[in-house]
Amino acid sequence: MESYRPKYTVDLHSHTNRSDGNDEPAEFLRNASEIGMLVVAITDHDVFPPATVSVDNKTIPTQEYAKSLGLSVLLGMEVSCETNVDDVHIVCFGCDWGKSPLSRLPAIVEESKIESYRQVVERLRLNGMNILWSELTCDVGRVDGGVQKKHIFELLAAKGYAESWQAAKIMVRDNPDYDIKRQKPDAIATIQSIHDAGGIAILAHPYLIDEEVTSEGKLVSRDVFIRRLIDAGLDGIEATYTYDKTSYKGKQSPAEIANEVIERYRGLVAIISGGSDYHGDHKKGTKNPRRIGDAGIEVEYFQNNKILREL
Repeated sequence: MESYRPKYTVDLHSHTNRSDGNDEPAEFLRNASEIGMLVVAITDHDVFPPATVSVDNKTIPTQEYAKSLGLSVLLGMEVSCETNVDDVHIVCFGCDWGKSPLSRLPAIVEESKIESYRQVVERLRLNGMNILWSELTCDVGRVDGGVQKKHIFELLAAKGYAESWQAAKIMVRDNPDYDIKRQKPDAIATIQSIHDAGGIAILAHPYLIDEEVTSEGKLVSRDVFIRRLIDAGLDGIEATYTYDKTSYKGKQSPAEIANEVIERYRGLVAIISGGSDYHGDHKKGTKNPRRIGDAGIEVEYFQNNKILREL
């Protein structure tokens, strides 16, 4: 990590081992500080952010520890939404995490994940892929509720059933035999819940959403779907993102996507965000892994955006 220099010093989308990342939260903050980051975010999937971190057997408030490293950290959560539309993820910040109905979200999500992911693993096994639920849980010291879908993709890649976790994701996503939907919260209702909890809602990686989706019983374009979220109060949208390092199926470059997102939505939302979606995949030997600061926003934009600056 030491020789790497980030493209952006503000990265508002990253994961730790609280969901499907590989760094412990304190380790993630140290890594970010060592490469010269100024602002990072912890936005694990469907789980509240860590109020404290453990350092040298001491419990320290997360933001206080980040400050000691010369770093600011935004504590957020990435909520997976829409049962029938893939990759609709909303990153939220500034929430009162104990405020209902947001307070019930992690428990509801955990239950739905266990049920559907077990079924996916069993379908894969019946189709000749020698993977077991225990390899995702007790064999690696993980409880049932800690399994993320990316862990299944990583296991498939590790066993040679796909070239990479990204290829495994596409294989599972595009095969109807494995299309076992878990119940996810409605995106518009999620935006309202975030606002009710005093937070802001940002749509992550918008171009991972298919160009056409079925929404409200009708086939609509991605743009129409996004504009419905904006009409419902969406506060921001990610423009810069590591599309070239994930499961993006389109043909546009990350720069082309960023320019298009900015052109279409800049006047419609208060925040044009960006983030790497860092997971620490280099620890698992992923080729060309996402790095902290691979995508993000300019520090001047962060400082001049009143909403972000006050988080």
